[in-house]
Amino acid sequence: MATCVASSNSRGDPPVAATARFDGHRHPCKSPTSPDRTSPTSPYPPPVVAAEAAGFEENSKYVLPGGDTDEDVDEVWARLREEAEADAEREPVLRTFYDSAILSHGCLESALAAHLAAKLGRPDQISGDVLFEIFFDAFLSDQEVQRAVRADLRAMRDRDPACASIVHGLLYYKGFLACQAHRAAHRLWKSGRRVLALFLQSRVSEIFAVDIHPGARIGKGILLDHATGLVIGETAVIGDNVSILHNVTLGGTGKESGDRHPKISDGVLVGAGTQILGNVSIGSGAKIGAGSVVLKNIPARTTAVGNPARLLGGKDNPMKLDKMPALTMDHTSWSDYVI
Repeated sequence: MATCVASSNSRGDPPVAATARFDGHRHPCKSPTSPDRTSPTSPYPPPVVAAEAAGFEENSKYVLPGGDTDEDVDEVWARLREEAEADAEREPVLRTFYDSAILSHGCLESALAAHLAAKLGRPDQISGDVLFEIFFDAFLSDQEVQRAVRADLRAMRDRDPACASIVHGLLYYKGFLACQAHRAAHRLWKSGRRVLALFLQSRVSEIFAVDIHPGARIGKGILLDHATGLVIGETAVIGDNVSILHNVTLGGTGKESGDRHPKISDGVLVGAGTQILGNVSIGSGAKIGAGSVVLKNIPARTTAVGNPARLLGGKDNPMKLDKMPALTMDHTSWSDYVI
């Protein structure tokens, strides 16, 4: 049995624990876990109303969020709430925002769904309330998605020195938000709701300047750093623990159909401005230098740079990396460039 736990805040309120049990009465995402201080003009869907609309009383298809391990406590959500409360104490003018976006929610899935809905909803297209239900259903229906969301938050905190806390990552980092919106769109795509999936792709592209086709498959522990100008094609595959910088294209080479986009293995680092074109494979733990154009397969644990990209050390005896570059985020140690 999983439990969503929020630690006590700086005002001395007791810790909140909601038992994750589908008995038709209690669920960690159903009730807000802090007093309702949300503004009546807030773009965020009311957590209780939206959660009831998602059908908890009648629908038991949802899997229960319990973090990205088998532990009973969702450590990421508890940490995120602590950070949100601390931010609101430090900057009181943001109290209403933090309450609406984080502290009025009972679990990470609810907060993330509401934040994406507030960003992407449009009254003349799809309202925020309806988008909340779409995202909330996608996040709660798949435990792998839940684990991926938490792994992505940790990836930001661990790999991006500008990310001071995971709550900043959730609220302000568009690469993270675009990736999570894609996870929902991908579920819609696989289930046959392709028109709605394409709508989400379009809205994400408009708002975040990140264009990920809903057919693309993306693993967990993903860092899309800055992310502006990122394009990922329909048949692209990205493994686990991958870091990709801005202005990267994982694209095709022309008008051919079928399996036509790159396959990025686990632990790969793709530098800013890189273009990887065609159904090519980037091996596990490889590094692609900024501004490279990759048209051929890149072996595991090698470094490719240039236009067209070439292997450091040469094709016959390439230099081998001894660490996963996506985790070290080391972009320049390969270079012997001297001015």
